[in-house]
Amino acid sequence: MVFLLKELNKVNINKPVLIVGLPGIGNVGKIAVDFIIDNLKAQKIFDIESYNFPHAVFVNEKNMVELPTIEIYYKRANNKDLLFLAGDIQPIDESSCYEFCNKILDFFEKYNGTEIITIGGIGLSEMPSDPRVYCTANDKKIIEKYKFKNLSNDIYGIVGPIIGVTGVLVGLAGKRNIPSIAFLAETYGHPNYLGIKSAREILKILDSKFNLNLNFTELNKEVTDIEKNLRKKIKQIDQFRITKADERPTSKINYIG
Repeated sequence: MVFLLKELNKVNINKPVLIVGLPGIGNVGKIAVDFIIDNLKAQKIFDIESYNFPHAVFVNEKNMVELPTIEIYYKRANNKDLLFLAGDIQPIDESSCYEFCNKILDFFEKYNGTEIITIGGIGLSEMPSDPRVYCTANDKKIIEKYKFKNLSNDIYGIVGPIIGVTGVLVGLAGKRNIPSIAFLAETYGHPNYLGIKSAREILKILDSKFNLNLNFTELNKEVTDIEKNLRKKIKQIDQFRITKADERPTSKINYIG
């Protein structure tokens, strides 16, 4: 077994959009996608299992162990099938990341998926008071489609390599002619910082483009719960972060997942 998709609930999926938010700098993507899943009450349809996940477990508030998980959720909203890829971790090394992304693309093509959105953070040396959001893609048309106020695609020279699923999935999707875009929000580049304000800026874009009618009045409460759980898990699994590079903030803007 490399990566196994275990079906939990059978639903009719047709031409979906996939939105991806896994842990990374500021956990921007995870915070955003977890909030959407909770707010829309999306249905969990697949668990992803692998021997290529970190060899560790979390200890929860009930003093019981939990395996790290990556899951796929489904929600039909405004006559559009939406899939959400969420989880506690990312694949632990380069080859696992490529294998994982190709497995997700195989799954996505099975349902005639139309486009992919990944979400991540741009690590800064200081906490941004008004986080800016950038985008990059594998197709110019999808950038035009997602034009939004305060969203810039003038990203060349702003970020370094986009490491992890956030970047690799977009790149590999391009080889299969699947239009894909990455939304990257500025956040503080400390490993234990949670970019809640940054996630909010990306949520505004997704809410507008998909007419999700997200209840932003609940955001602070729900994010507080997410933050509580995330902080515990970050401490437990910090040694398995996706990059081995020094992630301490510097004066240079950098992007890692």
